[in-house]
Amino acid sequence: MNRTNYQKQLEEVLKRMKEEGKRKRLLLHACCAPCSSYCLEYLREAFALTVFFYNPNLTEQEEYRRRVEEEKRLIDLMNGQEGSSQIEILEGRYEPERFLEVARGLETCKEGGERCVRCFALRLGETARVAAEDGFDFFTTSLTISPLKNSALLNRIGAQEGERYGVRFLPSDFKKNNGYLRSTQLSRLYDLYRQNYCGCIYSKVEASDRRQP
Repeated sequence: MNRTNYQKQLEEVLKRMKEEGKRKRLLLHACCAPCSSYCLEYLREAFALTVFFYNPNLTEQEEYRRRVEEEKRLIDLMNGQEGSSQIEILEGRYEPERFLEVARGLETCKEGGERCVRCFALRLGETARVAAEDGFDFFTTSLTISPLKNSALLNRIGAQEGERYGVRFLPSDFKKNNGYLRSTQLSRLYDLYRQNYCGCIYSKVEASDRRQP
């Protein structure tokens, strides 16, 4: 069975936009500064780019604030680069109760299982809703840069939520073409806070267990 090349689909969209001479509006869901760093570098000249920080899976408020402030710091640093297109940021509502509701009964699921599927749908659904309401041409997510995330699943959920709200999901697999490697280089360049777990308390416990001897 042939696997869909989402990165190629993204490149085709960028090529058509360049040929048409159009710079459209993109709402990029960002999970954290390190993951979004390469996405911002890659997309900022092609789109009028706005970052949407909506991550109710960060149920520990201190961790949430640390990540959102680091995202803002990264954008400030990138916006300070002479001659580069400016990036905007929109902080979504902090509502961890929504994540806890969709995760109920799935607390012991391994990372990558049904709890994660519901979490992705929650975050991408809210991104799609905001994108539609604010008149964006596209929305997408930085989550596909992670080698630990299922890009096919994320693209499928994104397309479903886009259809639900009437806004186009931009396909991606940002880890391709050394995207993940570049994100680690940018993280070092900007001295970004790089956490060792995805975000929710359950992934934090699982990551801690993996580090046990």
